[in-house]
Amino acid sequence: MIQANRDATATIPASPTEPAHSLSKVPEVVLLFWAIKIAATTLGETGGDALSMSLNLGYLLSTAVFAGLFLIAVSAQMKTRKFRPFIYWTTIIATTTVGTTLADFVDRSLGIGYAGGSLLLISLLLGSLYMWYRTTGSVSVASITTRRAELFYWITIMFSQTLGTALGDWTADPVGLGLGYTGAALIFGGALLLLVLAYYKTKISHTVLFWAAFILTRPLGAALGDFLDKPVDKGGLALDRFTASLVLLALIVVCLFLFRQRASKAMH
Repeated sequence: MIQANRDATATIPASPTEPAHSLSKVPEVVLLFWAIKIAATTLGETGGDALSMSLNLGYLLSTAVFAGLFLIAVSAQMKTRKFRPFIYWTTIIATTTVGTTLADFVDRSLGIGYAGGSLLLISLLLGSLYMWYRTTGSVSVASITTRRAELFYWITIMFSQTLGTALGDWTADPVGLGLGYTGAALIFGGALLLLVLAYYKTKISHTVLFWAAFILTRPLGAALGDFLDKPVDKGGLALDRFTASLVLLALIVVCLFLFRQRASKAMH
């Protein structure tokens, strides 16, 4: 899969008052990273729906609950001085769950619709990437060695996870493009394969390809999650949302125990 290798672009040096580390606090981007990322995004969909739909808390209250969990997780992540897999992936899962309920709230409760919600979130995501680049000189994973860069990283991830949910729902739902859950999964899975080919066969910036892949794994996870827990008459398998979420969580935990993840090499 796509790795976020260093691009040959100039970077603005970190502030002398801002601590920098020889290793990043985010994982090396290899096949294991993408496998866990897809599992985490699928968990975000089933977990978000479990709270908002199965427990009937609604999108707004569920978003508030998951936002609180995200703030706790990201605070722990920001306080660590080195890469800690369990803290990192807990924060990623928190962004996927809050992204699920937040996107549903924007698209459905506010009445903006999938197209309007997606356009709004694309604007926020591009704005975040632009401000990150303007501030630090790079949006590469290899450049995340300062607190400022890490803050931009998590803001960008939050927007990308929320956007991915909106795109996945827009593609699959009858009120959107109506391709169904399997159709949406095939579309986004195929798009990811094209990015892999571009990584190996073209000179497109690896940083651009990384963020494109990062964004597209979220609607893929949304489609897979909906396929698992939606009713059979709507194209799903009708699995219990809590059971599906626990199985996905267990899969992630097993991967973290069995396979050693290294921190991404920092840019110098």
